[in-house]
Amino acid sequence: MKIISWNVNGIRAIAKKSFFNDLGLLDPDIICLQETKAQDSQVSETLAPLNGSYIFSNSAVRPGYSGTAVISKIRPLNVTKDIGIKEHDSEGRVLSLELEQFFLVNVYVPNSGAELGRLGYRQEWDIAFFSYLKSLEKIKPVVVCGDLNVAHKNIDLARPKENYNKTAGYMQEEINGMDRLTEGGFTDTFRHFYPDATGRYSWWSFRAGARPKNIGWRIDYFLVSTPFLPKVKDAFIREEINGSDHCPVGIILDLPD
Repeated sequence: MKIISWNVNGIRAIAKKSFFNDLGLLDPDIICLQETKAQDSQVSETLAPLNGSYIFSNSAVRPGYSGTAVISKIRPLNVTKDIGIKEHDSEGRVLSLELEQFFLVNVYVPNSGAELGRLGYRQEWDIAFFSYLKSLEKIKPVVVCGDLNVAHKNIDLARPKENYNKTAGYMQEEINGMDRLTEGGFTDTFRHFYPDATGRYSWWSFRAGARPKNIGWRIDYFLVSTPFLPKVKDAFIREEINGSDHCPVGIILDLPD
């Protein structure tokens, strides 16, 4: 089973580019999308050409903001929106699918903001989201993917010294939130397979030619419940796929029938 995660930075915008062709090249069994920037009806309309796929979405109350969606060739047992906490459930940031052997959680973690105005809220979110994942894990293993809006280690961004404790996405408070996940029973699949891989990023600023220069950040992840790790056969980043300021990331699972 191939599962992909991609922050598309606007589903309607990327659909006008090479999204459908890229989807054919990627050939996922399931693809999780973040930052759809569309209401549920607009997501459905945009993805209407994908006949035969199951399509689910969770949109923000505020139009044109945030939002998640999943396109799946596999029919899930159940689909859940949000994490059940009112203050965190108005921005369409979580969409969970229950599959036979695991939960798949698609997440778009809040950005702390250019002026770090949401850093405090971000810390509250991180704690609540971790608790949500652990509650699912009591039932069956969890695969969580999406834009986590944090570079975890120095190796995960091109310019760590310039950004540490100065820039959203590399504040110690955000790193602590990621530590909570990786020390609390979840494994970063890409780093499991490629612990020393440098220059492997999933997001680049639109400014100053960052992508051609590969001045990037790895902020898109697949984390899995550590006991589930033997089922993961590989993890990958598809930097060559354009259309968004993020690129797709993914994993390959080997699941017995």
